[in-house]
Amino acid sequence: MRFESAALICCHHKLLPRLTNRPPPDRYMNKHFSTVAVMGNHRDQQALDSVRSLLQHLNKLGLELAVSDSLPTDALPGNTPQMADELLLDGADLLVAVGGDGTMLYAARHAAKCGVPLLGINRGRLGFLADVSPEQMQESIDQVLAGQFGKERRMLLRVEIFSGDASKANGLAMNDIVLKNRETGRMLEFQTIVDGHYVNTHGGDGFIAATPTGSTAYALSCGGPIVEPGMEAIVLAPICPHTLSDRPIVISSQTTTEVMLTQDDGTRGEVNADGEFVGELTVGERLRIVAAEQKVDLIHPLGYDYFGTLRSKLYWGRDTRNRSRRPID
Repeated sequence: MRFESAALICCHHKLLPRLTNRPPPDRYMNKHFSTVAVMGNHRDQQALDSVRSLLQHLNKLGLELAVSDSLPTDALPGNTPQMADELLLDGADLLVAVGGDGTMLYAARHAAKCGVPLLGINRGRLGFLADVSPEQMQESIDQVLAGQFGKERRMLLRVEIFSGDASKANGLAMNDIVLKNRETGRMLEFQTIVDGHYVNTHGGDGFIAATPTGSTAYALSCGGPIVEPGMEAIVLAPICPHTLSDRPIVISSQTTTEVMLTQDDGTRGEVNADGEFVGELTVGERLRIVAAEQKVDLIHPLGYDYFGTLRSKLYWGRDTRNRSRRPID
């Protein structure tokens, strides 16, 4: 799915009448899938129930299947082939993840490394990424297998921790890279540098670098903006900054961001990528964040609308107050 800038959309809106509601040509894909890999949240019984139903349906369609060995065997149809997640996508045309956004983030990192498109079945709470409901699962799967779906490319971030010139740890993130103090309750002091230019010295609970996808996650709670997912941009957001004027900023995805701790009192930072531990950051070391070479292609059912998802998940335009409550006397 190709997105245009806001300025270009505005220009089109002014100059060209909308003649049809038909989606753009690249929304309908001709590719058909024959080998499907399946991951799921093995800790959630509802997700396992959906995995079983999904595999039974795919078996009836005569598709080749590969299933993550993290899923319990007794939750799967008989004789279902299982393998390690590192090998799961070898030869696969499509990856289906069943669970919440955490499952989708885990699956997305594997899909990006192997260049396999990803479809999410939502069994979580929010479902920003996994947008197919269990009730619509079979119908949506049939549409996708028939070649009727939308495809949207999302960027990832790569993070590395350097000690001198040596890289001691690295990771990938679809949502965000988070730096925080390993000792809860103590303020973290650090500098940020973008493309060699000093940006600021921060004091607070930590720091977030988020993709457009991750702009609706942790960074949003820090006052960061919502960034349309087709944009090539990175959100830099301080966490609970001590200085109130220390605000989130949006930078180009072509830039390199470096972060260094400034206080030399034994402070240790902890770096996480999509909630997964990457490594420690100590004084004298550098945290480097760039857009990853890998990207992930999300598969959406027909009718997918990003702004509709925002309205639904963030309760835009809804009055959530309980008007049945009586005032306290």
